[in-house]
Amino acid sequence: MDVSLQTRDITLLEVLDRLIDKGIVLQGDLIISLADVDLIYVGVRLILTSADTVQRTRKGG
Repeated sequence: MDVSLQTRDITLLEVLDRLIDKGIVLQGDLIISLADVDLIYVGVRLILTSADTVQRTRKGG
């Protein structure tokens, strides 16, 4: 591997640009219970992507 690629600083903007270009899905569950009785359940799914990525995906490429 090239040494210049290993020592290259990557900015937060570049990381966000790559994530949004490819798309990212975060999924989680939150359950609040009392005495082994589930009181509140919250399911969360967050999809972060750009409109161009969605259009490319729908067109198949």
